[in-house]
Amino acid sequence: MARWTADDIPDLEGRTILVTGANSGLGLSSATALAAHGARVLMGCRNAARAHAAAAKVSVAATGPEPTVVTLDLADLDSVRRCADEVAATTDRLDVLMNNAGVMALPLRRTAQGFEAQFGTNHLGHFALTGAVLPLLLAAEAPRVVTTSSQAHRIGRMRWDDLNWERGYQRWPAYGQSKLANLLFTAELERRAGGALLAAAAHPGYAATHLQAAGPEMEGNHLMKRLNDFGNRVFAQSADMGALPQLYAATADGVRGGDYYGPGGPFEARGYPQKTGSTRAAGDEASARRLWEVSEELTGTTYRWS
Repeated sequence: MARWTADDIPDLEGRTILVTGANSGLGLSSATALAAHGARVLMGCRNAARAHAAAAKVSVAATGPEPTVVTLDLADLDSVRRCADEVAATTDRLDVLMNNAGVMALPLRRTAQGFEAQFGTNHLGHFALTGAVLPLLLAAEAPRVVTTSSQAHRIGRMRWDDLNWERGYQRWPAYGQSKLANLLFTAELERRAGGALLAAAAHPGYAATHLQAAGPEMEGNHLMKRLNDFGNRVFAQSADMGALPQLYAATADGVRGGDYYGPGGPFEARGYPQKTGSTRAAGDEASARRLWEVSEELTGTTYRWS
């Protein structure tokens, strides 16, 4: 896959792809590249005004159907279910689900159902969405689910006695837990699918997106926001480059279930996509099963494989 770029995406005519968090950053870059290769792109977004502005940009690049905005707030399970219903009402199958959206290093916040925001948005929201659109995925010929993780999974551990951080909240360990959960989910989804779909994961390295600024903006921390902006300008790669690993996982030949892709440069911070590794914790099958069962209970989601 040496120097694989968005130009190497195959013809996607006839494919329908749902991208979460498609109004900016990696999601917008992914939606644009997919539409440029003929896919019908469903843009799952929380903010309607920003979503429609982003859809206009994607429309310019599209060589096939116009992109469609679907309302999705991953921090609200009711919104997740409504989104799945909206998608089901407009398409009979889903070829790819890109679980891209995420939040990072937020001050303590809770989702609509009371979950810690990073665990609730990055993992539980996507767990519930994937289960809700599973019938549409299974109706496709060769469906894929690609979930965006992070190098921060390496600092993550599952706090089984306090997954929702009722005690001693720390934003970075909470983010690491949510990104570790993304990889455990991917591995368990692949095992439970039994070949009915392909589940893979990717990370963007250090990409210049709004992700880094959200936490400081919530706190009004102008110094940290300026530092993040400086880092994005000087050290980070572009969002288009950061999106390449997840685009590869979503579209390239040769991807296998459970694969994990990231940038191939130093420290996996930047560069063209390559297959990469994860921590021992991310490969722990007992933890993956346990997380799945806990997630079913917390979200009220049951995956129906037939």
